[in-house]
Amino acid sequence: MSGTPHPKDRPWLMRTYAGHSTAEASNELYRRNLAKGQTGLSVAFDLPTQTGYDPDHILARGEVGRVGVPVSHLGDMRRLFQEIPLERMNTSMTINATAMWLLALYQVVAEEHGADIAKLQGTTQNDIVKEYLSRGTHVFPPGPSLRLTTDMIAYTVNHIPKWNPINICSYHLQEAGATPVQEIAFAMSTAVAVLDAVFASGQVPEDRKGDVVARISFFVNAGVRFIEEMCKMRAFGRIWDRITRERYGIQNPKHRRFRYGVQVNSLGLTEAQPENNVQRIVLEMLAVTLSKDARARAVQLPAWNEALGLPRPWDQQWSLRIQQVLAHESDLLEYDDIFEGSHVIESKVATLVEEAEAEIERIQEMGGAMAAVESGYLKARLVASHSERRARIEAGEEKIVGVNCYESTEPNPLTADLDTAIMTVDPENEARVVSALHAWRERRDEGPAQDALGALRKAAVGTDNLMEATLRCAGAGVTTGEWAWALRDVFGEYRAPTGVGGAPLSVATEAGSKLASVREKVGKTAADLGGGRLRLLVGKPGLDGHSNGAEQIAVRARDAGFEVVYQGIRLTPEQIVSAAVAEDVHCVGLSILSGSHAELVPDVLERMRTAGAQDIPVIVGGIIPSSDAATLRAAGVAAVFTPKDFGITEIIGRIVDEIRAANTLPPLEVLV
Repeated sequence: MSGTPHPKDRPWLMRTYAGHSTAEASNELYRRNLAKGQTGLSVAFDLPTQTGYDPDHILARGEVGRVGVPVSHLGDMRRLFQEIPLERMNTSMTINATAMWLLALYQVVAEEHGADIAKLQGTTQNDIVKEYLSRGTHVFPPGPSLRLTTDMIAYTVNHIPKWNPINICSYHLQEAGATPVQEIAFAMSTAVAVLDAVFASGQVPEDRKGDVVARISFFVNAGVRFIEEMCKMRAFGRIWDRITRERYGIQNPKHRRFRYGVQVNSLGLTEAQPENNVQRIVLEMLAVTLSKDARARAVQLPAWNEALGLPRPWDQQWSLRIQQVLAHESDLLEYDDIFEGSHVIESKVATLVEEAEAEIERIQEMGGAMAAVESGYLKARLVASHSERRARIEAGEEKIVGVNCYESTEPNPLTADLDTAIMTVDPENEARVVSALHAWRERRDEGPAQDALGALRKAAVGTDNLMEATLRCAGAGVTTGEWAWALRDVFGEYRAPTGVGGAPLSVATEAGSKLASVREKVGKTAADLGGGRLRLLVGKPGLDGHSNGAEQIAVRARDAGFEVVYQGIRLTPEQIVSAAVAEDVHCVGLSILSGSHAELVPDVLERMRTAGAQDIPVIVGGIIPSSDAATLRAAGVAAVFTPKDFGITEIIGRIVDEIRAANTLPPLEVLV
């Protein structure tokens, strides 16, 4: 390796994950970010768009425009990319179950711009496996979902050859608790399942296999242990090169290159002392940029205040400037790989490769990634890993500055006014979006729209590639919900395993431990209420599929002696209240991270009162601004927990306190 500088390498694509409220507002944000030097777009869609619901569906209530932009039809996509030259843009779209639909809308808009679709560059995330495991925006069962992905890959290779039709996502696996070995192994197993399905479909000739492999990209997470994370990326590249060469016979090294983009770890951002998140973000970015031989092709950084709520444009600008300083002010891009020849790095990479390949083999013996999803193996392993990590944090073995150590702090000027430290979405926005949707339906030519939906159902029943029928729907003015319901009619819906039942005990229960004390408290309270076991319902109303927190509460409550009722994600307030009454629970715990708490929690409370269950305490956890927390407590919520409440055993103890208070039992002292 030469230590002599060479002409600077071209920087990675710089993106900011963004979108909110409406297509018009998001378009303005995109054009402003591009003017600031952002070199690619990363589109965040709201949860109804991601899960195939129109904004007027009951499950969409409170979710419209919250965590991304609502795109309900071709008109929305036109406005989203107005005055943005798509032929010259590199656009990443975080979309999975409805990826085919959003790509079809994007293609139609590009054609309206006069673009040559063969020149379009970008990525649709489109990794459904991790949706079953972590993000929860799946719609259809694994088999039909894999078919949608297969059809998209075959279509893009033949018609949009510069497009990445799938981004195999290990990012969300780490968010759900995956170790580096699990992150590599689960992602690689997903890639094998996808490539096997594409080649088995017969839609790609033998001499185009290299073109398919060359368009498979990855989206990874970079945590704060940046040496380990950098080694993980080198291990990823090594394993991918072997799989593509040995399993698929790809001879061209360029086709075998491990191509990845990265969002650094949002899971590790803290609500306590959030200014510390800036240096965390920098360290995490270094993990995927320092090593030239394993450098990301695109980077997007979260904002310092994402654990508090929705970042403002200024917060996103700060994250963009972090990238620009490294790329343009430092000398990083002037040198070859600075870790080449390091014995320390090579040893760590070799260990990761060995352990990840053993796990990949274990998954293959089960029948591959799809079989491991359906059996619940992958989800159970993630829930267990996450539980173990939380236990290490609570025990102080894994230190988080400002959270479980060095907690004293000076007043923070960045958060002196929390109401202005984050951006909020106008609650009236949803009504405007729904009204615009109704106007769209009234204006469109209904005959072609219904004919296109009929053709889509017919194609789904058969074996035709679904992309052509989807493009016809897009051009005919079909809505997101209509497209998805047409496929639901054929494929059905899917509720993924929760992984809670198979998660092992993760914290000590010996006499004198925190959990043992809480178990004693649970048992005493159950006896005071007449025997049996305390029953806790853990519910996730709305479309928020990030179930990590709910799962960890469910597992720890089970270990503390509760009988836990947890039915997974995507429930209506009516379903949650019905289950609470039917199961005769002692407490209802609601988990919401999407910002829809202001709409959905009061609905649950009102339905509890109507059902005569107003004496059952309701607690809420999520990313909830302090002003919203006060409003929820005033409305009748017994307790509100946010990311700063990291001690799960303590939370379970406080749940018992609320149950005792609701039943007029005297408080119990407990050593936690």
